[in-house]
Amino acid sequence: MSPRHTNLELFATDEPGRAREVSAEVEALSASWAAGDRADLFHRRACEERLEALRALWRKERELFGDAELAALRQLAEALRSAGRTDGRDCVGRATPRQVLREVFGHQEFRPGQEPIIEAVLSGRDCLGVMPTGAGKSLTYQIPARILGGTMLVISPLIALMKDQVDAMGKVGVRATFLNSSLEPEERRARVQSMRRGEYELVYAAPEGLEASVGSALANVRLTALAVDEAHCISHWGHDFRPAYRNLRGLKVRFGGIPVLALTATATREVTRDIADQLGMVDPLVQRGTFFRPNLRLHAYKKGDGATRLAGKRRGLRARDALLRLVRSRPGESGIVYCLSRKAVEATAELFRGHGVRAAAYHAGMGNDARSATQDAFQAGDVDVVVATVAFGMGIDKPDIRYVLHRDMPRSIEGYCQEIGRAGRDGKPSDCVLFYSWADVIGWDRLTDDADPAVAELQKRQAREMFRLADDAACRHVALVRHFGERMDSCGTSCDLCAGTDLCSEARPAKAERGRAEHVGEGPTSSGALPRRPVRRRGVTATSSTAPAEPSQSRAHAPDRDERGQGFPAEPSRTRDPSSTPTATAELFDELRALRRALAAERGLPAFCVFPDAVLRHLSAVRPQDVDELSKVPGVGPKKLEQYGDVFLKVLRDR
Repeated sequence: MSPRHTNLELFATDEPGRAREVSAEVEALSASWAAGDRADLFHRRACEERLEALRALWRKERELFGDAELAALRQLAEALRSAGRTDGRDCVGRATPRQVLREVFGHQEFRPGQEPIIEAVLSGRDCLGVMPTGAGKSLTYQIPARILGGTMLVISPLIALMKDQVDAMGKVGVRATFLNSSLEPEERRARVQSMRRGEYELVYAAPEGLEASVGSALANVRLTALAVDEAHCISHWGHDFRPAYRNLRGLKVRFGGIPVLALTATATREVTRDIADQLGMVDPLVQRGTFFRPNLRLHAYKKGDGATRLAGKRRGLRARDALLRLVRSRPGESGIVYCLSRKAVEATAELFRGHGVRAAAYHAGMGNDARSATQDAFQAGDVDVVVATVAFGMGIDKPDIRYVLHRDMPRSIEGYCQEIGRAGRDGKPSDCVLFYSWADVIGWDRLTDDADPAVAELQKRQAREMFRLADDAACRHVALVRHFGERMDSCGTSCDLCAGTDLCSEARPAKAERGRAEHVGEGPTSSGALPRRPVRRRGVTATSSTAPAEPSQSRAHAPDRDERGQGFPAEPSRTRDPSSTPTATAELFDELRALRRALAAERGLPAFCVFPDAVLRHLSAVRPQDVDELSKVPGVGPKKLEQYGDVFLKVLRDR
């Protein structure tokens, strides 16, 4: 592939000053080439682009180049020519998506829906991906960014999380940065200059900045594609419309017709059409994933309805008591509790802390520093439970959230789907419990008093749809996916109605033993999900079950999908030593988690950026003893193997 022709921007106006800038750029380019990995295709392309920019400048202003600069550039050009191409490339010398998936990100197989989206972007076609939370949307733009060269612009509303996203990319060797209002002027200037030199594969930016500083910074940047995350925010018909997203109209044309990738976890067909129209997409591929995630076990309780035994007494259900019971039954597990109001958030967090639960509050009324502290503590594992309004959670890339509880009913089915989707991203069984009442509907209605009449009417309709979903006596997964135009059979064991379970009655307090949460009675299992027992509820009796239905037992029928099934990673089914006990495996898992926490703290990263829980569980089960065995564990790519392999192998060998 030939290098892209870019312009080298010089800031000095006098010839001596411009010559000094040229000399500095030649020196910096030579140093960059010498310090980088010559087998890295992106590194070669970036250097080739900078070299071509210098060539273009030399043709116009030869007087700026001295003999030393010309000699250095000839030497560099020869080094780039001799570097050649490596094996495993496509017909134009590019790495293949599967090669990048394995060598950069450490995964062996794509999840359903990822590969068609990636191929569409690489072919230059617009694409709209509607995939549930946890389906791996980020990889659909991260892999093309590595393959295409140049710079991919990623639009995201998640300013608070951009640093974490960039740090995570750095850990696997992808060059990324962000531009937003949090940067000091000097740091922002340095990043813009690096971006214009083609040093970044990914640049994250918020939509609010496109009309101001970020928009001007993109001048003379060779963009290869535009990715729009949380794309439903551009639609008036969506559940989370954000006016700033309207700034994205015209970007495709502005940057020469580059392919646009729009991604969302929740979009009805009406919203999908509106997204494509607002972004000016041309004949986009629409890739819809299944909204059925069998590892998420859905439960719903009507507040004050029925008689539930709590604290030894039978009485009408109180959400406050039930929430405390559920949270106390699983110490050490990560969870989110959503409340409608800030007052309820503060009161619930205080209730949990008063009973020894490591809990923190999060809502829009808190200062930026306080919100960031809660978010960072949750990501690092220093806080088990975040009690929050809907202001929390979008973009949270924490794979081991074991439960999501709703103290109050969400405003819409789309919001509910997005919020419960934050649980179980590692594919492990996780519980999602909803407490609802008609009073919640009235509460949401009050919040529309000052809204535009059309918006208010839409939001009132959405709240009533959500109430009907919660109050439905049929399979909860069937009702949920139906809203998004998908059909499926009953889930089997992945909701309370099909399994006949009563989670609140089953929950038991847990006690700590030997430094970890050991569970008594019918508390959480080692996977974090509550065990099952035969319970009669609404006339349904079910036998015990600790796992969600297999896809073969309950299969979703989703139109517009190329593949079926969920594709989430499975629990390892074997251990190295047949005599290994579940207790020994659990103890090793805890030891690996402690090591991960120490490494993450040392590097200033969220713990999952070292390894997610799914990888640690696999390591605890198979116990690799050398680098070759460790490299075969899903999620352990070359970069992480180099960074963390020795220290993890030491612990594994000692056991």
